[in-house]
Amino acid sequence: MTPDIDVTADIDVTADVDVPPTAPGRLPLIGHAVPLIKDRLEFIERLRTYGPIVRMSVGPKKVTVVNSYELIHEMLTSKSGSFSKGLLGEKLKLFGQSALPVAEGEPHLRRRRLLQPAFHREQISGYVNTMRETVEPSITAWGEGELLDLKTVMGLMAQDVALSVLCSFRAEQERARAILDAVDTVFTAAIWRTMVPVSSLERLPTRSNRRLKAARSLLRSEVSDIIAERRADPGAHNDLVTLLLEARDQTGAPLPDNEILSEIIGLLAAGSETTGVMLAWLFHELGRDPELERRLHEEVDSVVGEGPITAEHVPQLAFTRRLVSETLRLHHAGWLVTRQATKPVRLGQVSLPAGEQVLWSPYALHRDPALYPDPLRFDPDRWLPERPQPPRGAFIPFGSGKRMCIGDAFAWTEAIVITAFIASRWRLRPVPGATVEPIGLLTVHPSDPRMVAESRQRAVAGTAA
Repeated sequence: MTPDIDVTADIDVTADVDVPPTAPGRLPLIGHAVPLIKDRLEFIERLRTYGPIVRMSVGPKKVTVVNSYELIHEMLTSKSGSFSKGLLGEKLKLFGQSALPVAEGEPHLRRRRLLQPAFHREQISGYVNTMRETVEPSITAWGEGELLDLKTVMGLMAQDVALSVLCSFRAEQERARAILDAVDTVFTAAIWRTMVPVSSLERLPTRSNRRLKAARSLLRSEVSDIIAERRADPGAHNDLVTLLLEARDQTGAPLPDNEILSEIIGLLAAGSETTGVMLAWLFHELGRDPELERRLHEEVDSVVGEGPITAEHVPQLAFTRRLVSETLRLHHAGWLVTRQATKPVRLGQVSLPAGEQVLWSPYALHRDPALYPDPLRFDPDRWLPERPQPPRGAFIPFGSGKRMCIGDAFAWTEAIVITAFIASRWRLRPVPGATVEPIGLLTVHPSDPRMVAESRQRAVAGTAA
């Protein structure tokens, strides 16, 4: 067993080594499970101080953690062919075995090419009106002084957008909430099974396993109903469901129903949780800083005016986009991403054997003081073009390389549209005395996401900041 290293010792990152140093604090049998479960965000950031590559243990399993942005970029791009999605990717197959986010190799490439037309930038511009029309009823229904649970409210809006744009489907409130809760249940199970990878526990008839089974069944039932409705009226819509139903594999056969189910469920899950959490953090930061809120309102009033937000407005909302960028940096939803070496591969000065589990953290990467001055400060102006920018590969909110999120442009547009729409009508105020801390579960979400809705008088249109 590799001995624990002295945290005060200098690590020679230029040395040619076969095994990376081991992070301090490892305990017999359980490894680093205690800090990983108790205070995982602090622990995952602390690992950065031990070197560009470090090893930790989860129970008997050893995991290599890559902290260097150069090596993360290399792993995701030029050496991506040497890695699969890893342990978290395997656990996320709870959503579906063949969905694009968890598919590997040639099947992943074929599925990505099939779905790409739905996510072309030109196509996304055409989605803006649907995005706006989808969220408008929810936003206009808020009452003066209403207490909003932003994680839920924003998650439901993001889910509604995904269902409406990609599936031409609108769910009534109770049904939408059930779908969102089911997605959250499956995500939670996936992250716990990644942190505690004991397969025998997954087969026990525990309460959490029963909840997981029910959640998966509900998602399959809901999406099956959407597919059945589409089959009954095949020419009614031009959306992702239609794309999948009309697709043919290399033999000319249609996709099996279970693959269509997996794909829709996977994209629905990916399109709700992370966007909802990001928007909750964005408005939390605005609630803490009246000057940033004022600048947002001025820009929205100046660019959009009294009319509805359209695709032409989106590129003009430069400050709004910087707010989204800074939220994706400081409050990136992903604290844990995994890969697994499929063959022997070298990263920097470390040789990884085939089968090695690898972990990296966008959350920790985006808070690295070597890359971002004053990294814990929420500063959207750090993204002004005249300011020094982080090096290539140091800001990767949607991943990089061939596995970069297919919906990145969709998510940017959606976040800008929803942020601007809310800002045109409301101020969201923090709850007095509430303490908000980051909680790392599947995503990094605020511990107390409640805010109070306060209607605003439209500011006099002025020059956008």
